[in-house]
Amino acid sequence: MEYQILNTSTCLLVLLVFIPTGLGICPSSCKCSGNDRNVDCSGRNLTVLPQGLQDNLTYLNLSFNQFVDLDHQLTRFTNLRTLDISNNWLKNVPAHLPKSLWELYATNNNIKVLQKLDTAYQWNLRVLDISRNMVERAVLINNTLSSLKFLNLSSNKLWTVPTNMPYNIETVDLSSNFLSQILPGTLVRLQHLTSLYLHNNKFSYIPDKAFDQLSRLQVITLYNNPWSCSDNQNILYVLQWVQGTAARVVGAPCAEQPWVSTVPAPAQPTALDSSPMIKGTKAADREASAAAPEPTKATKTHKQFKAKEVPPLTTQSHPALLPGTPDGPQEAAATRTILVQDSTEGNASLAPATGSSTTPMTLSITSGMPTNFSKMPQSTTATFRKEEATPSARVPSRASRWQLGLLCLPLLHALALAMD
Repeated sequence: MEYQILNTSTCLLVLLVFIPTGLGICPSSCKCSGNDRNVDCSGRNLTVLPQGLQDNLTYLNLSFNQFVDLDHQLTRFTNLRTLDISNNWLKNVPAHLPKSLWELYATNNNIKVLQKLDTAYQWNLRVLDISRNMVERAVLINNTLSSLKFLNLSSNKLWTVPTNMPYNIETVDLSSNFLSQILPGTLVRLQHLTSLYLHNNKFSYIPDKAFDQLSRLQVITLYNNPWSCSDNQNILYVLQWVQGTAARVVGAPCAEQPWVSTVPAPAQPTALDSSPMIKGTKAADREASAAAPEPTKATKTHKQFKAKEVPPLTTQSHPALLPGTPDGPQEAAATRTILVQDSTEGNASLAPATGSSTTPMTLSITSGMPTNFSKMPQSTTATFRKEEATPSARVPSRASRWQLGLLCLPLLHALALAMD
């Protein structure tokens, strides 16, 4: 009996020791939720991790405590997604963090260097916030942090924009540092970057082509930088970029300088320079005007009629332009035909040369029609043929009136004798 009691006591003691870890009882100094997988231990003046934290945590808040070193102490939390170690006394990012992390907040500590091993194996990390520290150098390895979207290194002591930033990153906050230079190629790969914060730094100019690859940039902050507005050679690039970018620029450089408005925008190809068709059309127009035929006799006659402005006896016609062809010869041909046909004086002057009252219309069309009439569009040619086939009002000439009068005189005389 005593043996059974002893065994029972031993089992109870074992359970009391392992229950906090195995069953996930929330530590007394923390607040837990979500089946004790979300643990908030902030503001407890902790210097060591509390007892009873279960291994399958997904959220852990250790901010506003007095941690100095957390190296190798968080590795066992293999399901951890969010870790907040802000506002402590940490001198470095804890070594061997779990690779399951999505978000890491380490703001307001004493971190001086972001080592390459601190982020080398964080393939799942999406948010990295190490702002308000004393970081003088941030070393990132190329092709690491492939899932990172948000990087905050503001309020540190950086002198150079970090290189090897992940190519998929969308937001970078480098404000309130001592940045004065951007090394060549630093921002070339960041074609997904939408927000870039560079205000409160030491930039005097931006190197040429530094921002040229930021095709998706939506907002950039540049205020509170000591821009060298008098250095026309170096400052010109950023001024032209600001004028040409589609992103929203907060704090444009040298905006208070009156001469900035006169800075030429980046050269853009013009329509005249980029369109060989327009050049070819102009050349063709020049050739057509140079090769225009000399005015014929009928053309000169038409010009004389046009100068006299002879009023027509029947319906008034208007000059016709041919679509798709040069304006000169076709317009003259159509104008000649109509004016000669409608003008009584024109018919009288041309009648002795042609011998018929219907000839002037045919003569004027033949002499004034362009040599490439057969090459004109079929619709235009059909229109001309239709106009020629349409009968027009016949206006008797002055000679025909005299002949008619002479024929009527004998009839009138015979009629007068019969009445007597």
